[in-house]
Amino acid sequence: MKNNFKKDELKKGENKSSKMVLEFLEKNNLHKKEFAQMIGVTLSYVYNLIDENVPFSTRSITLERIATVMDINPEDFIEYQIPQDVVSYSENLLMLKDLIKLNKLSTLQFLQMFERKKRLELVDILRGAKPIQIDFNELKNIGDALNMSKKDLFEMWKKRMIEYLKNGGFNIEKNQKLIMAMFDCAYDEICNNM
Repeated sequence: MKNNFKKDELKKGENKSSKMVLEFLEKNNLHKKEFAQMIGVTLSYVYNLIDENVPFSTRSITLERIATVMDINPEDFIEYQIPQDVVSYSENLLMLKDLIKLNKLSTLQFLQMFERKKRLELVDILRGAKPIQIDFNELKNIGDALNMSKKDLFEMWKKRMIEYLKNGGFNIEKNQKLIMAMFDCAYDEICNNM
C-alpha cells in the first residue's frame, strides 16, 4: 500500500515538473531545440521532458541545468535528489549572479546574449559546477554583456586568477612581489590600453 502511494506521488510530481518546463518554454517563447542546447540534451530528450506520459528526468545534472535556465531551485522538481557533495559558490560567481540581476536580466535573457555553443558552459558556471573562465577574452564577453567597467572586470579576473594559482599550489604570500608585478602590468593593459 505504501509503495503505491509513493508511486502515485511521484507520478503527480512528474506531471507537475513536465508542466513547469512546458509553461516556461511557452511563456518565454523558447524553442525546444534552443532549450536542449542550453541544458546539454537532445531535442527528443526535451520532448520527453514535457510529455506527461514519460517519466520526468531524475538526473541531477540535467535538473540543475534546467533549474538554472528557469531561474528556480532544483528542489522545485520532486524528482531532484540533493547531491551529497556540497557545492560552494565562489565570490566571483555570486558577483556574476548579482550583476545579472542588477542588469534586470533573467538567466535566460543573459544566456541568449551569447552564441549557442557557449550557453551550456555558462549554465554550468551559473550552477556552480564549473569555475568562471580564466581566459580574459572569454571573461570580457561576460563583462560586455553585463556592462561591467574595465576596473570591475579586472577585479573579477584578478580574483579568479588568484583562485586558480592557489588551487594549483602557488604560494601567493611567498611570491607577493611577483604577483603584484603581474597584476600591476595586467591592470595597466586592461584598464589603460583596451
